[in-house]
Amino acid sequence: MKHTRRYVQILNLKPDPDLIRTYKQWHTKGKIFPEVVEGLRAIGIEEMEIYIADNRLVMIVEAEEGFCWDEAFATLATMPRQEEWEALMGQFQECNPGSSSAEKWKMTELFFKLSEM
Repeated sequence: MKHTRRYVQILNLKPDPDLIRTYKQWHTKGKIFPEVVEGLRAIGIEEMEIYIADNRLVMIVEAEEGFCWDEAFATLATMPRQEEWEALMGQFQECNPGSSSAEKWKMTELFFKLSEM
């Protein structure tokens, strides 16, 4: 059985329904930069899901056990169109202009797991 590790991060979008709708559209097939999808897969991301409630995003990422988040995302930042994508997405996100992905998305801490109770 393959072992994976799950990472969960949060980020707020600007609380504007039109901006949120556009942000969601950018994350659809045919609209998202193919280079961004290829880059995520190339650094070892096996699955990524983003959920939304109001303007709060929750991103769940799965990667193989032994995946090094910081190294992988430092590599991703140098890949084709990644800088352009971050700048484009930054228009919708509550963040400082020019922030990196690591500065915008906040890693959460797991403190309860039902299967361990």
